[in-house]
Amino acid sequence: MEFLRDPYSKTYTVPAAQSPKEAIQTAQGYGGEIRLLITDVVMPEMNGQVLAKDLLALYPGIQCLFMSGYTADIIAHHGLVKEGMHFIQKPFSIEEINARIQEVFDDRVPSSSPPFESFEGRPSCLD
Repeated sequence: MEFLRDPYSKTYTVPAAQSPKEAIQTAQGYGGEIRLLITDVVMPEMNGQVLAKDLLALYPGIQCLFMSGYTADIIAHHGLVKEGMHFIQKPFSIEEINARIQEVFDDRVPSSSPPFESFEGRPSCLD
């Protein structure tokens, strides 16, 4: 487990993985709720969309933030990221990823709700 501290002094538990297969195994054995998947779009074992679909089976409310060193238009052209998916291009700063993470959660949660209420019944990260 790793911990990530955002600029607003919230601490997130981050179960990290070195590969898609390890991410799935980690998620299967994880005892808590996983609310966000941050994944590269292009990986050796499987692409980020396939990993997201596998994790959606375990955590139906999970949100996704896809990243790549390729530009969004190039990977969109190959069908790896679709319009409406959350995406950040590498390289990025800690401030940029923190802002993008907040955008992901703001997209899902009504303004009157606390930032991490249950996402059950809302669209998935691939919708």
